[in-house]
Amino acid sequence: MTAPDPIELTQALIRCPSVTPADAGALDVLEAALAPLGFRCERMRFEAPGTAPIDNLYARIGGGRPHLCFAGHTDVVPPGDEARWRFPPFEGRIAEGRVWGRGACDMKSAVAAFAAAAGRFLAARGPGFGGSISLLITGDEEAEAVNGTVKVLQALAARGEAIDACIVGEPSSSEAVGDTMKIGRRGSLTGRLTVRGVQGHVAYPHKADNPLPRLVRMLAALGSGPEIDQGSAHFDPSTLAITTIDVGNPAANVIPAEGRATFNIRFNDTHTADSLGAWLRQRFDSVGGDYALELRSGADSFLTAPGELTGRVAGAVQRVTGRRPAFSTSGGTSDARFVKDYAPVVELGLVNATIHKTDENVPVEEIETLARIYQAVLEDSFPERG
Repeated sequence: MTAPDPIELTQALIRCPSVTPADAGALDVLEAALAPLGFRCERMRFEAPGTAPIDNLYARIGGGRPHLCFAGHTDVVPPGDEARWRFPPFEGRIAEGRVWGRGACDMKSAVAAFAAAAGRFLAARGPGFGGSISLLITGDEEAEAVNGTVKVLQALAARGEAIDACIVGEPSSSEAVGDTMKIGRRGSLTGRLTVRGVQGHVAYPHKADNPLPRLVRMLAALGSGPEIDQGSAHFDPSTLAITTIDVGNPAANVIPAEGRATFNIRFNDTHTADSLGAWLRQRFDSVGGDYALELRSGADSFLTAPGELTGRVAGAVQRVTGRRPAFSTSGGTSDARFVKDYAPVVELGLVNATIHKTDENVPVEEIETLARIYQAVLEDSFPERG
């Protein structure tokens, strides 16, 4: 049994231009690396009206428990203007000790590192290690995230397949690999506010009902700064950002019939989407008038409380790197928001300095470090019996 080389596998994955929702052969590359190790590889394809069909890969070795799952994605965001890249974004070039290309950091190298770690662990211990290891890899993380991880997890639960712990390989680190581990994430709530009035001539404002002063007062009622609470034990204060105000009125002498605003709240564990909806309506009602509020919840906040899983992963990081990771709940959303409904989950991956950027790249040595960390997690998750 030969473990895949994490650098070569990263390059091979980058060479698949798997811009969401295209797979472009990325899952084939990964399956070809896992099957010789003894993983049972299953393609799980899901689709929904109005969305692209998505292929996902679920690969598992072993049938017992504990069951450690590594979750990630092989889809990437578009490269943008390829002429601005130092090297072609889907070439997987190695230069100056770095692998360059779209997905190098987010997160094809982490997928490769886990495959390498699993291969090394199995080469040393064999298939009778006393549990199960799996990879849950989606092609639907960077876009709608409706036909990927969430549906794979639902399908596994429906057939009685339980996961005991999960590591998501998102680039969580700040300055050095393993210096930060995500133990939770803030929730995300998007609001679309429409304030309605009566159109009219600006010379006769008493014959119209201008919705814009009410729109301004409603937005002001949300507070003068971005923070809307004091935070909690493991979370920073929740923040609100107004992202657009739209009227669509080309005429300076017309009072418009309506005005619209869009905002997003990233919230901690002192709120839920429902409690924030009530908070918003209370403030808008205090201004009064005719308005409509549409709310879309992108994710709830969650926390994997410091305990057995966080300690095991942090201990592996410290053994490999000499540093103890800081626990964090900052940043945006990830597929961990789906996993948390089925198993304790943490996020541990590479430094996030170049994610989604032109010239995305990662040092070769950091990929190797991450593979060694994941291997240490496996060793600690399945200790040898004396």
